[in-house]
Amino acid sequence: MLTEIAQKTRIAAQHLANLSAEAKNKAIEFIAKSLEIYADEIVAANAADCQAAEGEIAPALYARLKLDAAKLKSAIVGVRDVGKLADPVGQRQIHKELDAGLIMQRVSCPVGVLGVIFEARPDAVIQIASLAIKSGNGVILKGGREAIESCNVLVKAIKAGLAQSEVDPDAIQILTTRSETTELLKLDRYVDLIIPRGSNEFVKYVQDNTRIPVLGHADGICHLYIDSEADFDKAIAITIDSKTQYPAACNAIETLLIHQSIASKLLLPIINQLQANGVEVRLSELGHEILGNQQNLTIDLAIATDWATEYSNLTLAIQIVPDLDAAITHINTYGSRHTDGIVTENLTTAKVFFDRVDAANVFHNCSTRFSDGFRYGFGAEVGISTQKMPPRGPVGLEGLVTYKYQITGDGHIAATYTGDNPKPFTHQDL
Repeated sequence: MLTEIAQKTRIAAQHLANLSAEAKNKAIEFIAKSLEIYADEIVAANAADCQAAEGEIAPALYARLKLDAAKLKSAIVGVRDVGKLADPVGQRQIHKELDAGLIMQRVSCPVGVLGVIFEARPDAVIQIASLAIKSGNGVILKGGREAIESCNVLVKAIKAGLAQSEVDPDAIQILTTRSETTELLKLDRYVDLIIPRGSNEFVKYVQDNTRIPVLGHADGICHLYIDSEADFDKAIAITIDSKTQYPAACNAIETLLIHQSIASKLLLPIINQLQANGVEVRLSELGHEILGNQQNLTIDLAIATDWATEYSNLTLAIQIVPDLDAAITHINTYGSRHTDGIVTENLTTAKVFFDRVDAANVFHNCSTRFSDGFRYGFGAEVGISTQKMPPRGPVGLEGLVTYKYQITGDGHIAATYTGDNPKPFTHQDL
């Protein structure tokens, strides 16, 4: 059964790959309009999912599950933003003369069929579908059981929109059972790229159980380092936003690092602000010593496991570090290569942080919450990749295309360029 679905998706993707930018953009607008028509049904389905999941899943997962009218409206704006982006397909990346009349081009083309597996986050269906259509790819979606009603209605709305366009609705598919995940991972004949969005354990399971290339990130252990030359007002505001604006997000900070020379002045005010915003603070032993008699509040002691934990809620570990080197070492030791930031007025210090922190996103004097495809102007994202090989960071359209080499000659043969008197190549850029 799943093989048949994958075959249909591949055929639809092959047709989609050859459509014009205009045809794809029209299809994306039809998707946006259809989502608006189905809005009440989508919100109702999500409310049912949320009600069924309440108390059954972790609070962070529950927060990602929720898709109210405002969040849906924002997602639809993202769909239309994707439609406004330049077509990533058919772009000439290299144009070179190998010899007179022998011309090589490297041209971008769709990956083919994407398999995207995610927990909660029904709005991911909207983002991924619009990006897939724009980049000329088919996609097989597998959402978590907690979002099944939401995902089914969303895909129904998307297919209804595509039915009015030149894009075959079979380009977008939805799977609903857990057993289909394992089966999907075996379809290397039909699926070209797997994108998992979930826990570290889940991503590792996917990587260990498929021959299909895997793109994705697991943990979002993000850091903010407040340097000795930081502006305190900026530092407090950035800390609060990075932790509390949406604590379930993978780009929310889990550890705050503070330079020891300013800790006696900054630590208490920043903890007071965090606790006023409902944050449970876990403070290192040195931090407790620095607070000393100032500590007129209850703060848990941070232990070793806190530095390697993604809380995804209103919990924050605070470490005191002696200098920039120690901050960078801590981040590169415990971080997940997702997003890390520094607050400092010293541009040289910021440059060192940028150069040495090993993360896909490195920020200076701003919230880590800006690490997002929509905020980067990508329209949307299929996920954030923390791997070293590209694409890295928020993956938008550019991460969903590959390329092919096209060579045109006029009777050229390789033997001309070999042997005792080989003709040289010109290798000129055109």
